[in-house]
Amino acid sequence: VQLQASGGGLVQAGGSLRLSCAASGRTVSTYAMGWFRQTPGKEREFVAAINWYDRSTYYADSVKGRFTISRDNAKNTMYLQMNSLKPEDTAVYYCAADNRLTIVVTPKGYHYWGQGTLVTVSS
Repeated sequence: VQLQASGGGLVQAGGSLRLSCAASGRTVSTYAMGWFRQTPGKEREFVAAINWYDRSTYYADSVKGRFTISRDNAKNTMYLQMNSLKPEDTAVYYCAADNRLTIVVTPKGYHYWGQGTLVTVSS
């Protein structure tokens, strides 16, 4: 499985961005998928995750109510709609996938990773 993240960019505080994660190589329709983010000198941080069988979602407290994760299995793509962005959301955002039933909130739970897309929120 290859993952390609896109959609990052520069946005003012309060603005919105939509990240995409396109999978190729095989279908990820039965994979749990997630988004993580990382800033220099810090560990990779969980943002959101979604499972495949009932589309259940889980969010980090820091993004709950502002970010929405979704997936389109027909397009083999996952999305992260980010609204009300804050300067502290600035990071490289990574998408991840793993052939598992349940949602996992730690990076070690995911086998496949995208290359990352930079989100910069100016104040």
